[in-house]
Amino acid sequence: MARRVNPIQERQRRTALERAAYLAIFEQGYAGVTLERIAAHAGVSKGTLVYYFGTREGLLVAVMRRFVRTIAAATRRALRLATTPEARLVAYVENQFYAVDSTRRFSTVYLDFLAASTRDPALMAVQRAFVEERHRLDLELTLHLEHLPSADAQRRAWQLRALVDGLSVRFLSDPAPDLNDYRQLCLEGLRDLLDMREQEQP
Repeated sequence: MARRVNPIQERQRRTALERAAYLAIFEQGYAGVTLERIAAHAGVSKGTLVYYFGTREGLLVAVMRRFVRTIAAATRRALRLATTPEARLVAYVENQFYAVDSTRRFSTVYLDFLAASTRDPALMAVQRAFVEERHRLDLELTLHLEHLPSADAQRRAWQLRALVDGLSVRFLSDPAPDLNDYRQLCLEGLRDLLDMREQEQP
């Protein structure tokens, strides 16, 4: 008799395996991580990973897709819950720099993934989807805060992303980053970029 599959338990299992793989990539680097190492992190056999993902590459693509979706969903939810321009800006920044350890992990894994994607078409497809999703979020923030022609809003959204990504790289290379300092730097830069200084005045 074939084993019954519980779809909820299967999704939970895949999620747990993807999270373990994410931590293994952070510790070992994308190029160096193996299914054996990931299996050790997850407390399962290598065969379990093969059953769910097929190959190492299939697992790593799944990992990046999951974290792309997770970050995008959290940021979009925070933006839509905010009720004022300033609150939207703060929510946006807090989702870019959300905790020291988490931000360092994500920046490390993402830059490693970005480098690997230049040589792997499957990873590049995920990378492009991530760039597009982040651009939609940046554009959503820009359009909430400013009334701009479409072309100007697109340009402003790219400038906004350049500021955030630059600070993220600096954060990663900082031996003792202060989360509040980086959030404040990001807020000040975005206010300047989005011409929001007047809105701060009483």
